[in-house]
Amino acid sequence: MNKIGDQPSWLATCPKGLEELLAEELLELGAEQVKQTIAAVHFKGPLTLAYRVCLWSRLASRLLLPLAQIKLQSADDLYSHCMEIAWEDHFSSANSIRVDFVGTSRLIDHTTFGAQRVKDAIVDRLRNLEGERPSVDLKTPDIRIQARLHKGVVSVALDISGESLHHRGYRHEQSRGAIQENLAAALLLRSGWTQLARQGAALLDPMCGGAILLIEGAMLAADIAPGALRTAHRYGFFAWKQHNMEAWEKLQTEAQQRKQKGVEALTLDIRGYEANPRMVDMAMQNIQNAGLDEHIRIVHKSLQQFGKPTAEKGLLLTSLPYAEGFSEQENVKPLYAKLGQVLLKNFTTHWRVGVLTGNAELAREIDLSPTKQYQFYNGATPNKLLLFDDLRSKSALIEQRLQTTPPRQELSEGAQMLLNRLNKNQRRLSKWLKKSGVTCYRLYDADMPEYAVAVDLYGDALHVQEYAAPPSVPEAQARQRFTEVKQALKAYRPNAQIFFKERRKQKGSHQYHKLSSANSGVLIINEGPARLEVNLSDYLDTGLFLDHRPVRDMIRRMAKGKRFLNLFCYTAAASIHAALGGAEKTLSIDMSNTYLDWARRNFELNGLSEKQNPLMRADCLEWLKRGIGEFDLIFLDPPTFSNSKKMQAVLDVQRDHIELIRGAMQKLTGEGTLIFSNNFRKFKMDDVIADEFVVSNITGETLDPDFGRNPRIHHVWKITHRKDKRMKASDRAKNKARDGDASANQEKHHLGHERMAQRGKNNFWHKS
Repeated sequence: MNKIGDQPSWLATCPKGLEELLAEELLELGAEQVKQTIAAVHFKGPLTLAYRVCLWSRLASRLLLPLAQIKLQSADDLYSHCMEIAWEDHFSSANSIRVDFVGTSRLIDHTTFGAQRVKDAIVDRLRNLEGERPSVDLKTPDIRIQARLHKGVVSVALDISGESLHHRGYRHEQSRGAIQENLAAALLLRSGWTQLARQGAALLDPMCGGAILLIEGAMLAADIAPGALRTAHRYGFFAWKQHNMEAWEKLQTEAQQRKQKGVEALTLDIRGYEANPRMVDMAMQNIQNAGLDEHIRIVHKSLQQFGKPTAEKGLLLTSLPYAEGFSEQENVKPLYAKLGQVLLKNFTTHWRVGVLTGNAELAREIDLSPTKQYQFYNGATPNKLLLFDDLRSKSALIEQRLQTTPPRQELSEGAQMLLNRLNKNQRRLSKWLKKSGVTCYRLYDADMPEYAVAVDLYGDALHVQEYAAPPSVPEAQARQRFTEVKQALKAYRPNAQIFFKERRKQKGSHQYHKLSSANSGVLIINEGPARLEVNLSDYLDTGLFLDHRPVRDMIRRMAKGKRFLNLFCYTAAASIHAALGGAEKTLSIDMSNTYLDWARRNFELNGLSEKQNPLMRADCLEWLKRGIGEFDLIFLDPPTFSNSKKMQAVLDVQRDHIELIRGAMQKLTGEGTLIFSNNFRKFKMDDVIADEFVVSNITGETLDPDFGRNPRIHHVWKITHRKDKRMKASDRAKNKARDGDASANQEKHHLGHERMAQRGKNNFWHKS
C-alpha cells in the first residue's frame, strides 16, 4: 500500500466569505503553504494536522485529500482516469461508498451521470483486484468521494471529514434560514469576540432562535473543540486504511482535557432572548446537548421588552430575519426599527454590536451607520455583518424620536374604500358572530380585485394573506396597493397585531417552510368546546383552516361512540372535535413531525389522552394499503398536491382521489361515513365513485357566512357504502384484488389483520 507522504496536500472547504478567516485558523493550527481560493483553502501538513482540523476547525465545512486532477477530452476520460487511481490504498471492497459530483460541462451534462461514472470506475477496479465490489450507501457511507468539475478539469478527492464539520452534534432541529454553526463562529470572530471574552465581556443575542450564536460563543470562550461533541457522527477517516487511531485518540484526549478546564473556568454572562416559546424550548435543548446549560441563560422575552443590560460591557450579536416579498418585509420592518432604538438607548458605551442581515433595504430601518461591514453567504443567500461601535454620538437623537408623535396620515382614496368594505363586512357578519360565538373568522377575501388580500381575525389579531400580483401589474403599483391595505387595516383596528403573509403557488420544499417573523404569533383560541393553538407568524397557514369550521362541528356531532380516523390530519383539529364529541377512539395520521407535535399540544390543551387518541407518522397513501383498522367515521382531507420527500409517490388529488377514497372505504364499517374534502377549485369527482358508493355533495352545508362569497373554497362529500352491497372483509379483498393493489398472498395477509381488528377493536390504532 502506498501511504500518503509526510506533508500531503489538503483542501478545506467553507461557505463563501469565510476563506480569509479559515486561512488564518489553519495557520494557527500549524498548516503550511496556505492558499485561498473561492469557498476553500489549500494547505499542506502531516496527517495529525488533518485530524486537528477535523477536531478544532470552527470554520471549515469539509476536509478533502486530493487524489487526482483529470482534464477531460471526452466523457470516457472520467471513467478511465478514475480507474487508474489506487483506491485500494484507501479502502477495500468491504466498505460502503458514496460519490458526490459537483459541476457540469458539455461532456458531463448531469451530476448524476458524473457520479455514476466515478462510482463505476471505483467499483470495477476493486472488483478486479479483490473479486468483490463495494456497496453504495447514500446516507451513512464508510467512505465519501468528492469529484468537482470546473473549466474542463475534474478534481477527485477523498472526503476525510465524512459528515460536514459544521454539524457539531448539539443541534436538535434545523429550520429554514437558520445560520450554520461555522457561519456563526465566523460572525463571532469578525466581531472580535475572542478578545472581548478574554476581557470578561458579556455576550447577548436579543433574538437568539436556537441559540447557535450563543453556543458557538461559549465554545470559543471555553476552548471547546467543535469536534469534541460529535460523538454520534462518523468521520470519513474512520474506515480509511491509512487512519492512525493512536494519533487520533491522543488528540481527542487533549481536546477533552482542554474542554474540562475551559468549562470550569467559564464565568462570562452569556444569555439570549426569544419571543417564540417553541424556539425557547429548542434553544434550551441545544444548550443542554452542548453541555452548557449552566453557562448560557435563555429568557422568553421579545425585543420590545428588551431593556438595559446588567453587564457593563460586551458584544450584542444577532441574526435578523430575512424577508421575501412585501408581506414578509412588512412583518419584520418594525423589528429592524425597534432594534435601532434599543441600541441607541441602552448600548451606547462599552458595547460592540453585530447584526447579520440578508436585506440591505430593511437594514436601513435600523437608522445607524455601521463602523465596519463584512459580506458572508448563508447557503446561497448573500448576507452582511454590520458592526457598530461607540453609539454615544447618536444617543441624544433617541429621546427626540421617541417623544415625537408623527402627524396623522390621511387615508388615500383607495385605502378609504377598502376600510369602508371592511366595516361593511363586519356589520354583515355581526348577528351571526353574536349568535354563534365564533371569534376566528374571515372578514375579507379579495372582495375588491385591486386589493387582493384575505383578512382573517383571530380574536384581536389580524392575519393578512396577500395574493401574489400577476406579472402584468407593475411592481410600483403592487407596492402602492399594499401600502393602502396596511393603511386601511391600521385604521380598522389601530391597536391590533397584524401578521402579513404572501400566498403564492407553492412548490417542492417551499410548500411548508418556516417563515421569517418579528413577533411570536402563537395564540390559544376557542372553537366551540375546543381549545386550539394557532401560529400567525411562523408559517403560511396558521394551523387551523377556518373554512372547515362547520365540517369540524359536524364531525363532533357525529362522533359519539364512534371510532374516528383523520387522514392528512394537519394539526388534528378535527380529531379534537371528534374526541370532545364523545368518540370511542381517534387515530390521526400525517407525514409531518412538526404538525404531529402541534397536534399533540392541541390534545394536551383539551385534557385528552394520547392513549385514547394516538398520533401516527405515516404516508396516508401507503397506510391505506397496509394499515390495520376498521372505523365508523373517517375524515379524508388531502392536499391538492404534495411531492414531499417523505412520501413514496407524488400526490395529486384529482388524479389520486379514486385510490384514496377506495382505500378509505376499505377501512370504513358497513354503516360508517366517510367525509371527503379538498380545496382544489377545479376538482371533479370521478363518476366511478358514485357508481360504487352512495355519494352526497354537502359543500353548501359546510360554508358559514364568512365564506359565503367564495363557495369554491372547498368541496365536501359524505360517502357511505350502498345498502345492497354492505362490504365485508372478503368483499373488500375482492375489490382490492380487482384493482391490482396487491397480490393474493398480500390480500390473505390483509384479511388476517382485519379479522384481528374485528376480534379486538381496541387494536385499530396500531401500525401494521
